[in-house]
Amino acid sequence: MKAIQITAPSEMKVVETEKPALRPGEVLVKIKYVGFCGSDLNTFLGRNPMVQLPVIPGHEVGAVIEEVGEGVPSSLQPGMSVTVNPYTNCGKCASCRNGRVNACQHNETLGVQRNGSMCEYIALPWSKVIPATGISPRDCALIEPMSVGFHAVSRAQVTDIDTVMVVGCGMIGIGAIVRAALRGATVIAVDLDNEKLELAKRVGARYVINSKTENVHERLQEMTEGLGPDVVIEAVGSPATYIMAVDEVAFTGRVVCIGYAKTEIAFQTKLFVQKELDIRGSRNALPADFRAVIRYMEQGTCPKDELITKVARPETALQAMQEWAANPGKVFRILVEF
Repeated sequence: MKAIQITAPSEMKVVETEKPALRPGEVLVKIKYVGFCGSDLNTFLGRNPMVQLPVIPGHEVGAVIEEVGEGVPSSLQPGMSVTVNPYTNCGKCASCRNGRVNACQHNETLGVQRNGSMCEYIALPWSKVIPATGISPRDCALIEPMSVGFHAVSRAQVTDIDTVMVVGCGMIGIGAIVRAALRGATVIAVDLDNEKLELAKRVGARYVINSKTENVHERLQEMTEGLGPDVVIEAVGSPATYIMAVDEVAFTGRVVCIGYAKTEIAFQTKLFVQKELDIRGSRNALPADFRAVIRYMEQGTCPKDELITKVARPETALQAMQEWAANPGKVFRILVEF
């Protein structure tokens, strides 16, 4: 079968691999669309320390069930439109014992610690296959990245009395904006790009701030009556945005970090104490987050076409990745169609 493989930094090609054999308890899915994630871009650029090259990338999946193995529940049938939960969990580490399997110490995500889904077929344990009836395979590829943003909002315990600032309006940040708005919060979106901020308004942000052209602190003081936002969700992963999150969050506020910076950051740790902050990480997503995204997409209000920047074929995937690397700020999602 056809697959896309990152062979070395800045090198990617189409290769032939064996079609997976179906075992008991597994589902064989035929891949229709796979999204390129930021982790795939870092792998392509040689900046992802969790990846050993060569690797088949991809964990944002839109697919249909091709075949089911022995012992698979009858709720999964050939022809169903599905996405997949791309994470593994060991069942033994502290995270798994606490029921937070998304943060398994020994997690292996498709396309990161193991070969991914950017190929024609993959076989998975049935429990990792998520039906999405009524959602097209193309749009199913948007579910996983949005679920990461949804999970961050759950980590922040957002309610309808909160003001939530989301820093970074890429695909995951958009997911956080949607979920916070669905929970009734007042959402402030921050980004460098006006097009992304316009989209943020359409999916639920009440206010937007262009941090390149506006004074973020002054705008926040105006919007929050001088208090600062109750919650800040950091969805960029840069030293400047991490520091902004701690500086701007309200006293006794919650900071939730999705992105992670590639360098060390110096904080004024007195703010941790003075503000009595809750600083929380947010990793991957839980099955409930996937279900919540599917329910949102079923409502028909998700601007799916606007979230897809480009659809490439396997033979043009290298060019699409090169274009993304050259201008990362203008991309929501690039999908590869098989």
